[in-house]
Amino acid sequence: MFIETEDTPNPATLKFLPGRAVTGHRGTADFAEKSAAEGRSPLASSLFAVDGVSGVFLGGDFISVTKTDEFSWNTLKPLLLAAITSHFESGAPCLESVAETEEEAIAPEDEAVVAQIRELLDTRVRPAVAGDGGDIVFRGYRDGVVRLTMQGACAGCPSSRATLKHGVENMLRHYVPEVVAVEQVED
Repeated sequence: MFIETEDTPNPATLKFLPGRAVTGHRGTADFAEKSAAEGRSPLASSLFAVDGVSGVFLGGDFISVTKTDEFSWNTLKPLLLAAITSHFESGAPCLESVAETEEEAIAPEDEAVVAQIRELLDTRVRPAVAGDGGDIVFRGYRDGVVRLTMQGACAGCPSSRATLKHGVENMLRHYVPEVVAVEQVED
């Protein structure tokens, strides 16, 4: 099995491309700690078994792994490649259950605006963020403020706040005049 790797804008996160579906069309799964993966993802659990792994994100066709500062990628990368290869060879599922993301209730008068926001996020933002090894999740909209959560490589990336403010916020404000700001929501 050949697995490609790509750097991400977050130096603590590396993206692995196994050349096959990881979550497929089941969405994404973000595991910020080992206990979150237990019972939900055999793949994430096996990656957390490697010392130095602090986060795992599963995308449709990629895996992003975040490391602690104490370990180098030169040390971790071979161990992670072995764990990923072993997992796929075992035939075990990558993801057993998808967690629902909690969203704020949307006021009936905001439903059309929220539909526009979701469409823009799904078609313009999420593909770009996935290219960097992460995801962006809609959490709510109220009084002109869009609430979003960054996941995967984007969660701890030094440039994620700039991405939200200068990229996502400017684009949403351009296409959806009702949007006045974008706010990061931590899980």
